[in-house]
Amino acid sequence: MFKTFGGVLLAGVLSQCTGTAPKGDVVVSVKDQKLGIYSDGKLTKQYVISTSKFGLGDQQGSNRTPLGQHEVIAKIGQGLPAGAVLKSRRWNGEVLKPNAPGRDPIVSRILWLRGMETTNKNAFNRFIYIHGTPEENRLGKPASYGCVRMGMTDVVDLFNNVNIGAKVVITKGGLPAGEKEKAMAATDDADGSPALNAPATLAAQPIELARIPGSDAEKKRAEENEAKAKGKSVPEREKPASRSKSSKSKAFTKVAGQASHKTKAKA
Repeated sequence: MFKTFGGVLLAGVLSQCTGTAPKGDVVVSVKDQKLGIYSDGKLTKQYVISTSKFGLGDQQGSNRTPLGQHEVIAKIGQGLPAGAVLKSRRWNGEVLKPNAPGRDPIVSRILWLRGMETTNKNAFNRFIYIHGTPEENRLGKPASYGCVRMGMTDVVDLFNNVNIGAKVVITKGGLPAGEKEKAMAATDDADGSPALNAPATLAAQPIELARIPGSDAEKKRAEENEAKAKGKSVPEREKPASRSKSSKSKAFTKVAGQASHKTKAKA
């Protein structure tokens, strides 16, 4: 029987391995270290993931993964290549290969979660994401600092199949059973995005779908990056002699207002 997420069903999903999930929504199993996408009661895709090595919980500064029902509040990284390094939710220009030695940043895509219950109310402010990791050799066992980690291309596939507002249930139990319809995860090199290479302009940078104002420091940094990018893209003979303060590009307006939240915690 097809079921929908809700307060009553959530308890069933957390306690039964035979439950089903509604279309387009996600279940993360701590027991199996897997993430599943469900459509019309069917388990359409599943991926190997990694939850926190510090255990489960929602306390500030705990680096633990919060249980319960969440929703996707923002999607970040559209159009970037798999392996693009996202620092403070912006691409810093780097692209890493899987298992790059000595590197453990957030890569590829971010799906930012907001807790829907009192037991996970801190998830958003703790920067709990589903995101890509270069440490793919550590997937399948708890290894994160609170977030749900995925492979570089797996998280791109998830990003393309889950919408803003999608429900994400994180459970201690196993992944709910369902009729398996498709292969576990995309394994080809294409990331499913319109562009695999660097965006040509700052206007093509990833845009957060959550409306979060930018800090003064982030605005200044974005303006400096814009000036550097334009200096490289325009031949010397074509550069204007001067530029008025009123000629700031629309690209700056779009990028600078993406986020005011900064995090020092690892994910």
